[in-house]
Amino acid sequence: MYWPLVGIVPTLQRFLAAYREVFCRDKGFEHISRYVNGLLLSANKTLQGIYAQIVWPNGQQVSRRAMHEAVFEAGWSRDDLMRCHRQTIAPNYRGRGRAVISVDWTFSYHPYSEQIYGAKDAYDYVNRCQSCYQTVVTAAVTNPHRVDGLAVEVQQPNYQKEELAYLTMTRRESYEQMEQVHERLLELLHYHQHQLGYRKRTEMAVDIVRQIEAEGHYPQADYAFDQGVLTHPLTQLIESSGKHWVSEIEVTRLILWDNQWQQVHSCSWGIETRPSREFSSPESALP
Repeated sequence: MYWPLVGIVPTLQRFLAAYREVFCRDKGFEHISRYVNGLLLSANKTLQGIYAQIVWPNGQQVSRRAMHEAVFEAGWSRDDLMRCHRQTIAPNYRGRGRAVISVDWTFSYHPYSEQIYGAKDAYDYVNRCQSCYQTVVTAAVTNPHRVDGLAVEVQQPNYQKEELAYLTMTRRESYEQMEQVHERLLELLHYHQHQLGYRKRTEMAVDIVRQIEAEGHYPQADYAFDQGVLTHPLTQLIESSGKHWVSEIEVTRLILWDNQWQQVHSCSWGIETRPSREFSSPESALP
């Protein structure tokens, strides 16, 4: 049983008011507000399910198609929305204790459909089985009082092996008609376009951090992430911004310890025997 949705929660209305300028039309913004309200309150998270639960005021009901167009097809920018969001929540992380930005990635599973954006049927090495999933890279900021999302990016599936196999299989020594040449050229250009457009999750993490630092809303926030996004370009970018970072690493990874390159497991005993004050604070190492 689903409860009817009568109006929009006042708390949500006040929160969404900061995002009004992202959307072009008042009617479109109203539909967005109803959709977000439904995502929070409805057990059925589809637009069809949310629309079916809305109780409309007399004479104000609109078609489901109009709501679908406002939410999914209107010309509002996802990038503008996230920039506005990061700016809106930034004051909550000033003067309220240490802030840390976490960069992470995960699989979002969609076992019943490959039609969802970014979903691909592939081997899932986490659960060790064939699955349909998206690869999602995220960033969130937290302090002792709250946590907020800062960015979410869905990685485009990589079909380069399949595309290259198709191009190899359909290769010809010569073409008799110009139309065949045009068709083949389009296939090659599409393959090249997909090569240029594909980004590794580590590259996506670097782009997210670069965007956050360029906006400058979190000047005191340091970074934490796991080994799934740990790369030299990422750490170099964070350090060039004058910030610290911490990451999980493999026990076999080489690190520079006591002026020697050693595997982590070989120097762990040295870390345990060092006085705790040497690791008490990043600022303690600064001149």
